[in-house]
This record gives sequence, structure tokens and C-alpha cells, in this order.
Amino acid sequence: MEETATLSRTRGPAESSDTSVLFQPYRLGPLELPHRIVMAPLTRSRARWPGNVPGALAACYYAQRASAALIVGEAAQISMQGQGYAWTPGIHSSEQVEAWRHVTKAVHGAGGRIFCQLWHVGRISHPALQPDNMLPVAPSAIIPQGKAFIENERGEAALVPFVRPRALALEEMPYVVAQYERAARNAQSADFDGVEIHAANGYLLDQFIESSTNRRSDLYGGSVENRTRLLLEVAEALSRIWGPDRIGVRISPLGKMNDISDDDPEATFGYLSERLAQFGFAYLHLVNPAVEQMQKGELPDQRSLALVRLIRERFKGTLIAAGGFDAGTAAQWIRDGMADLVAFGRKFIANPDLPERLRANAPLNADDPTTYYGGGEKGYTDYPNLAQHSGEQPRSCVDQSWR
Repeated sequence: MEETATLSRTRGPAESSDTSVLFQPYRLGPLELPHRIVMAPLTRSRARWPGNVPGALAACYYAQRASAALIVGEAAQISMQGQGYAWTPGIHSSEQVEAWRHVTKAVHGAGGRIFCQLWHVGRISHPALQPDNMLPVAPSAIIPQGKAFIENERGEAALVPFVRPRALALEEMPYVVAQYERAARNAQSADFDGVEIHAANGYLLDQFIESSTNRRSDLYGGSVENRTRLLLEVAEALSRIWGPDRIGVRISPLGKMNDISDDDPEATFGYLSERLAQFGFAYLHLVNPAVEQMQKGELPDQRSLALVRLIRERFKGTLIAAGGFDAGTAAQWIRDGMADLVAFGRKFIANPDLPERLRANAPLNADDPTTYYGGGEKGYTDYPNLAQHSGEQPRSCVDQSWR
């Protein structure tokens, strides 16, 4: 693959109208994907039932989007300790497993494939979301900037300042790994097609990886080998449960979400990519380092491109890129060897049949940010597909046959 020679030629969204490469089939581990358009994980905060259980609407929502080459389901907390936002679903109780089984059945019935993203938020939480109002945990006791999204006493959404987390003790590390193991087995019981380890966006595993949030001086801090240790322990444990070809890992080099940064991201993520490649995982899911520029229609900066190049060289398997893409830039990244698959997030929120729309070069529905988090059908399962634009009546997601 000649990605080194082509990365620097990346242009803006309007350069090429040839998107046919997006619709070439692709083999991902044991899965045969019909095209290259992946649905990114999207927190929607609609598991409002007691116990953070996804409901019938979730089954409908994902089934509507089953034409994605692969759905990476919304992040599911691996334990009560791992929750960081109100009304997000878990994958740690029998009730949650049973509810997710309805979701996967709906997706499979519609011809789709779905992975479960395993999530521990670490310090991006609040005692109101923790068991017994305990402090959130983190690699180091550093308060993040920003506010936590909780449910207040009146059952309403509220934003409250983050608190200082508790630094995990060395003897707790096996317990954290065990939480991931239990969640991975639960994902198997729920009939997911695989799992994605969420090690991005400033959550727990990313907090260990990046230097700004990890000030430890033990086996899990200091050197890049130590800071990546917890993720690699989780990766090894889950490989024994699922087999590596049904596991993906998500990372976000140069990402700033949740008040995080690294002193030397090239060294950190170059090393991590090389180590992850040794597992033979199904894919590495890269949050585009140039997402902010590309969302504005600007050219990616050279540092971002160089970092993508480095990761591409170190990780020999399938690379999924996510963030800031339209059909043109997605096709170009694939043609240029910068990615094998491209994940779309917000476009899938408003366009349940996004692959069909991109193939037909059809207009896209506009998404409504006010309905991203919480609520019911509005802004979740009521976006029309192309057939409905032509007059077909949408199927109600209240219909219990979805379950």
C-alpha cells in the first residue's frame, strides 16, 4: 500500500465526485461487509428505564440503520462505576443483556451487523451517577474541566461541575479488567457480532494512555509502556473471550474531548498502534485527528496527516476513520489508502438509510442537535428514509413487534 505518497494530497470535501469505492465489499474478520460505510457509536441517552436498560425504541432505531456495513453501537458502560452520563445503557446486568438481545435480533433480522462498544468513563462522571454516591475513579486525582450530565431530583437533565476523582489503587487494576471481561461475555450472550474497546475521547483507558491525565509513578504511569498497560491487559483478556478477529479498538490521537492531551502523541500512539497490531484485531477505529478542520471544509493540517500516516504504518490491519467526512472525502481517504472503512455519526442520526442516499447522491435530512440526548421518538426514530419521502408511511417504533 502506497499511503505515504498519497496522504499529502488529501483535499477538501468537493474535490472528487467519484464515490464508487465506498460501495466495494470488504471482509472484516469473519464478516462480509457489503460496502465501506460504518455507523459510528453515538450516545443518545434514551435508556431511561430503571437499570439503564435499552428499550423497544432502541431496537427500532438500530434496525432502521441496519444497511450500514457495520453498526458500532452506542457506548455501553461495563459497570455501574463506568457510567458517566444520565440514561446511557449498560452491559453489566442480566436485564440489560436481555434488552440488548432484542436490539441485536432486530438488526440481524434487517440484515445488519452490530458490535457493542465497551465503555468506562473514569473521571468523566459524578457521584450522582455512581453507586452509593461514590467518587468517580481515574488514573490520577485530577479534576476535568467541564460539567457532568446527570438526572436531578426532579428527573430532569442537569449539568453540574465535575468533582475531583479518586485515583485507582494498584490492587484495583485486575478488578477493572474483570469489569471488561464480564461485559464482553455479556455482549456475547446478547448476540452481538463483536465488541469495540473504547479507548478514546478522554474516558478511562484514554486517561491512562495520555500524559495530561496520568501522573502515576507505578506500573501504570510514566513511560508509554506503562501508560498503555491497562488497555493492553484489557485487550489480551478480551481476546481470550471473543477471539481477536471480533474485536476493535477506538483511539483519538490529538483529541481534546473531555480535557485531555498528550505531551508526545506521535510516540504514544505510534507505540500503541504497533502493540495493538500484534493482537490481530478486526480493526483499529481512529477518530480523525483533523476532524475539526474537515467539519469546516478546511484542509487537514500536516501534523494530523503525519499522525494518520504513522498509525497506518504501525497498525497493519483494517483501519476505520471517523469524524468530519462527507461522501467525497470518505471515498478519497479510501482511494488514497488512508482508511479501509469510514464511519459516519451525525449523518446516520438523521438518515437511517445513509448508504442508499450516498449511493444515489440523494439529499440528506438535516439532524436536530436539540434531540441528540434524551427524549423519545422525536429526533431518534422519526427521520424519514427515501421511500417515506416518496409517500410511504413510516412504521411506528411503538409497535412491540420490534421486540
